[in-house]
Amino acid sequence: MFFNTDDLYNSEIALKLVKTTDENKEKNYVPAYHFDICFLDGTIIGGCDLRVGHNKNTYYGGNIGYHISEDFRGHGYAKKASELLFTLARKHNMEYVIITCDPNNIPSYKTCINLGMEFIKNGRIPRSHDLHSRMKKVAIFKKKLI
Repeated sequence: MFFNTDDLYNSEIALKLVKTTDENKEKNYVPAYHFDICFLDGTIIGGCDLRVGHNKNTYYGGNIGYHISEDFRGHGYAKKASELLFTLARKHNMEYVIITCDPNNIPSYKTCINLGMEFIKNGRIPRSHDLHSRMKKVAIFKKKLI
């Protein structure tokens, strides 16, 4: 079940729903929301998603993913978008969320720290995971929500 997302905004940005995707048990995918991150005037500055639930895929791939267009980096928009996604995760009664990043991606690593997330470990991505073709290691962070 997907919730209304019209309340996902703050004084600077809004998350505009692009699509939702249902669970795919064959691929071990959980349901997900996919958003554009926009200024309040509608200018798209990036994107983010929330994957609802926990399994081996979300442990290595995270519940939250984000990207900010190059021209808009360095202003904390990934952090602000993630905080809005925390609100949505709470609606789904998620007790915690995982965010992962390449250990060498310093801006994303700092975003996790600035969100008050707990560093769990640097982990090796299993060969069977979809991410393995793009990266071999991830920094795994966890944030308790409830």
